[in-house]
This record gives sequence, structure tokens and C-alpha cells, in this order.
Amino acid sequence: MLTVWDWSAEILQQWNEEVRPLFATSGTGALWPSERSARIGFSQMNTRFAAYRDALGLDEGLDFHSFRRSYVTHLIEDGWDARFVQEQVGHDYASTTAIYTCVSSDFRTRTLRRALDATMEAALRPARRA
Repeated sequence: MLTVWDWSAEILQQWNEEVRPLFATSGTGALWPSERSARIGFSQMNTRFAAYRDALGLDEGLDFHSFRRSYVTHLIEDGWDARFVQEQVGHDYASTTAIYTCVSSDFRTRTLRRALDATMEAALRPARRA
């Protein structure tokens, strides 16, 4: 999994080597075990996230799955190839990845500007003579 921030890999390594082994259920292979079962379930994470979100006064539309959409968007805006991003998140179809991509208006404007500039440059370039 490609990390967005430089420190992500170090933090995950520390979790995996120092903290995760302390769980009795760590031998299951799950990256995020809980003290009661082999892994933390999505509903548990989403419920806890919603409690933190509400306590901080953040928008109710923000859910745990927003991190996945954010990851896809950051990769696209940072210039990673769309097919690579699709593979990273395990989507079979590019259209599914597109649903997760919520790029900013600035990114859309810059992308359109580059396309228009390239088109204009190509149109104004004198034809090559054989």
C-alpha cells in the first residue's frame, strides 16, 4: 500500500512490531486485532469514529469510509496514474475508483488548463515538412 505521508510506513512498522504482538489475538494475521476477537470490525471503527466526529463538531456526512475516498483523491491529485490508484484500492473497474475521487476545483482547473495549453500549442505549431 502506497503511503501518502512519509512517516506512515514508520508508524505502521512500529505498530506491527511493538504494539500488535501485545494482543492475544495477534497470531491471526489481522493488522488491527482487538482484545476480544481476531480483528476490529468496520461497525466498531465507524461507531467510534462517529463519536469522535460528533464530539469535535464535525459534519455528520464525514464517516470512516471518508478516509478511503480521501486516500484515492490525494493519490490522484498528487499525479499518480489512475490505473495505479485503481489497483491500490482493489477496484475491478475504473468507474468505481472514479466514484471515490473527489478532487478539488483547483485541481480540475489546473488539469483543464494543462489540456487546453497543450491543445493550443499543438494547433499553433507549424506543420513539419518532409
